[in-house]
Amino acid sequence: MYILLNKPKNYITTTDDPENRRTVMELVKNATKERIYPVGRLDRSTMGLLVFTNDGELAKGIMHPSSNIKKTYQVTLDRNLTANDMGSIRSGLELEDGVIQVDSISFIPDASHKELGVELHCGRNRIVRRIFEHLGYEVVKLDRVQLGPLTKKNLSRGQWRTLTQSEINMLKMQCGNKKGAYKEEDLGLE
Repeated sequence: MYILLNKPKNYITTTDDPENRRTVMELVKNATKERIYPVGRLDRSTMGLLVFTNDGELAKGIMHPSSNIKKTYQVTLDRNLTANDMGSIRSGLELEDGVIQVDSISFIPDASHKELGVELHCGRNRIVRRIFEHLGYEVVKLDRVQLGPLTKKNLSRGQWRTLTQSEINMLKMQCGNKKGAYKEEDLGLE
């Protein structure tokens, strides 16, 4: 099973919470009778795309840095990002757990310089927030808008959908699992 969720704020990414907080599992409980797991994490206040699956090999592939699965975030800061800080982020920053290099960063067209697009393939914990906190900014809003070939198009906040066979194939190809990807005509899905 392969499910894509557009995660809203105030849900934690876990299968069970001893503190009885709302979890992402509540949002996908009717998606399948199969046991599925979230792939990676989005913190409680981060919104956006989250994949669920029972395919352990694909989950590992998505998470592993060598797969270079790109993640694109729309970031809103508490104040305008300076050109100097934009340059520092592009050049790479030394954080407590090592150097972080984004793949790209840009201002969102026709928006204030508080709103940015950030693309990276690193999956370190809270990495986007930590990049900006390192430079003295507060992230007011964080939304993962793309995960590899997957986008939020036609997927409202809090809603989920099943991945198409084509999307599954693209993810498997990006993760290096060529043998797990099939042509749609081989599966009778034309």
